[in-house]
Amino acid sequence: MNLLAHPAVESFDSRVDALLERLRGNPIADTVFTGASELGDFSLIWHIVAAARGLTSEAHAQQAFVFSALIGAESLIVNQGVKRLFRRTRPTEAGDPRYPVRKPSTSSFPSGHASAAFFAATVLTTMSGARTAPLWFGLAGVVATSRAYVRIHHPSDVVAGAALGLALGQAARVALAAIG
Repeated sequence: MNLLAHPAVESFDSRVDALLERLRGNPIADTVFTGASELGDFSLIWHIVAAARGLTSEAHAQQAFVFSALIGAESLIVNQGVKRLFRRTRPTEAGDPRYPVRKPSTSSFPSGHASAAFFAATVLTTMSGARTAPLWFGLAGVVATSRAYVRIHHPSDVVAGAALGLALGQAARVALAAIG
């Protein structure tokens, strides 16, 4: 049996989508989540964050280059590796017409935006200290949720992407500690 078509997964997706539908149409929520979805394309938001941090000191500039290489590796692993193992269709084939966002051609599972967001939050917390975790993980949560909000991903795709991003972020954390 395809686990993604399991009744429990479908029930979870339906319930979360119904909750999000209550927010859809709210001008503030629409702006925040559509913007977050667009800024998550190609990890743009995370590259902007790294570049902005890089402008503050020489050490942060070096970290920005390392971060960009790591986020590129994460994208390659998820989008050219993991996603190719699945052929899950997106919740709406053409996207939700209320939200004009880019329609990816890859599998819906797992969410690359969610994976990149939680990977970035983990690595940025490692680089900038635990006190910044609420900022990075809060931003990651908004970017990840945006994908289900604009109906480009099933909610379960987002949860799986976030878990994958956390796991890859932990691997990056270990690698960063090893190279000191």
